[in-house]
Amino acid sequence: MARGGQGLARVAVVVRAGAAPLWWTGVVAAGIGAVPQGLTGRRIGVLAGAALFLLGAAGVALARRGRYTALARGAARAGKYDVLQDRAVTVRNWRRGHRWWLLLGGAAALGSAFAVPVAGGLLLAGLGAGLRLKAAWLGRLERAGQTLLWVRVDWLGRYGGRPAGKAVRGLRGTGVAAGDAAPGGARRRTAALV
Repeated sequence: MARGGQGLARVAVVVRAGAAPLWWTGVVAAGIGAVPQGLTGRRIGVLAGAALFLLGAAGVALARRGRYTALARGAARAGKYDVLQDRAVTVRNWRRGHRWWLLLGGAAALGSAFAVPVAGGLLLAGLGAGLRLKAAWLGRLERAGQTLLWVRVDWLGRYGGRPAGKAVRGLRGTGVAAGDAAPGGARRRTAALV
């Protein structure tokens, strides 16, 4: 980057990037997984899947909140020469970096349907829902501090994930109008002219 600037990606966008692929992979796997009777039968599989969905969603949504809060509190102001990465680029990088994990997760969920129908797919869907909940929580954190949180792209690693991992030594902050993603990582809606 010119004059010492860094490439920055939105923390909430990185977190949210995996929500839709995990959700849809899980929903498809659960739907297909409802076909075989499995070893336990469909009723037990659905009940086990519902419990796994809730556990997965809660676990992902609540994991590392203390770390995110500490990093947000210590966020430094983004520099003049820092480059803010587009939301679409951040999402694409995460999905490219995790595509094989998504395929393996979907295959494992389908394979598990022959033992416990539906359960593996609902677990994947729960993980996706948990990421969405975590991104929403980050959005509330950003709104409360009136600061969008950014992480250096080179600290995200080769898979484009882990915005609160060991490699991340600090976050950067900008005003809430910066970038093309709203607080929480959703696509920013253009304001209607009155």
